Amino acid sequence: MLAFLKAPLIVFMAVVAPLWIIQHYRHKSKETARADAITDSDLARMAETASRLEDRITVLEQILDREAPGWRTR
Repeated sequence: MLAFLKAPLIVFMAVVAPLWIIQHYRHKSKETARADAITDSDLARMAETASRLEDRITVLEQILDREAPGWRTR
C-alpha cells in the first residue's frame, strides 16, 4: 500500500468509520420506533374506516336487492 495513504486510512478506520456506523444504526432504530408508533395509530384508524365501509356496502347491497333483484347475476 502506498505510504501516504496509511495515516489517513488508519484515522478513518479508527475514528470516522465507528462514528459513522454508530450514527447510522442509531438513526435506524429511531426511525423504526417512530414507524411503529405511527403504524399502531394508523391501524386503528384504518380498522374503523374498514368497518364503516363494510356497513355502507351492506346497506347498498340491500338497496340493490330491493330495487334491482337480478343485479348480482349481471
